Amino acid sequence: MAVYENEAFVVRREVQAVAVPAGVPVTLHPGQAGYITQALGGSFTLYVEGNLFRLPGAEADAIGKEVSLPPELPPNATEDDVRALAWEQMKTCYDPEIPVNIVDLGLIYECDVAPNDDGTRTVDVRMTLTAPGCGMGDVLVQDVREKVELIPTVREAKVELVFDPPWNQSMMSAAARLQTGMM
Repeated sequence: MAVYENEAFVVRREVQAVAVPAGVPVTLHPGQAGYITQALGGSFTLYVEGNLFRLPGAEADAIGKEVSLPPELPPNATEDDVRALAWEQMKTCYDPEIPVNIVDLGLIYECDVAPNDDGTRTVDVRMTLTAPGCGMGDVLVQDVREKVELIPTVREAKVELVFDPPWNQSMMSAAARLQTGMM
């Protein structure tokens, strides 16, 4: 993926974003200017008028960037194929304030795939947050849901936010600890 860190942009059309870390929806308007502070997993963290906002990759054209392409499954994919792709999709979900994906942060506890009678699948995900009071919790849950539901044959992604066991730094991958300086 291309790196856009600290790249200037101008909003080209009215677009919905989410304030960081409050997690509340906001509307950005044409002509507003700012900087991309993080571009990971297809979404963008934007600095506009002294505030941070998260813009989903599906709305990237509003700041002159390419919209993310949906994932693909091989023909005759199995539940294991769907589960593997779900994990890959969740690796494209980032906390807007931490440049590490939520899988490597250790926020995903479970990912199960079940077939439905109509040939579709349901994916059940259990996840947590680095801190229970994080205002971005609902936004991260929605991001996981949306990215998993992009997988062909997935009818529904059920994402449950849990706090037991509580998250701690030992749940991070070695690469994530190294990247954040928490070794």
